[in-house]
Amino acid sequence: MSALNLNKVVLAGRLTATPEAKQTPQGVSVTTFNLAVNRRHTREAEPQADFISCVAWRQTADFITKYFRRGSALCITGAIQTRSWEDPKGGGKRYATEILVDEAYFVDAKGDTEGENQPAPASYIPSAYLAPTSPAAAPAAPQFEAQSKDDDLPF
Repeated sequence: MSALNLNKVVLAGRLTATPEAKQTPQGVSVTTFNLAVNRRHTREAEPQADFISCVAWRQTADFITKYFRRGSALCITGAIQTRSWEDPKGGGKRYATEILVDEAYFVDAKGDTEGENQPAPASYIPSAYLAPTSPAAAPAAPQFEAQSKDDDLPF
C-alpha cells in the first residue's frame, strides 16, 4: 500500500464570464466560474481551448469576484474534486468534476485585461513596491562608482 497522495492543479487562462458572488445559508462566500485554458499543441489551424469548471470559497471567492471580470487572465492553484448527486427531475445520478480553488493570482498588469480596467488591491502589494505619494517622499537613488576596466571585476 502506497502513502503517495497528491492532488495539485495549476491553471492559467481567461474567465468565460464575470464571476458572481453567492453565499450559503450559513453566510459563507462561494463563486463558481469557468476558466478557458488554451491547449498546448494543436495541429489544426484553429486554436483549441478547454473550459474548466472551478469553485472558490470564502476569501478566495471574495477576491475573485471583486477583481476579475469576463476575459480577465487568472492563474489558480487548487485540487481536482469530483462530486455526485441524484437528479430530482427524472432521477439518475449526476457527476461533476471541478477545480477546488485554493489560491488565485493576477496575470495581467493593471489595465492589460480584455475586460474592464480593474485596480490591483493594495493589500496584495507590498508597500516597498508602491510609488511614493510625493516627490519629497521618494528615497534618494543609490550612488554607484563607475568601473573603468572589466579586468577589475572579481568574476
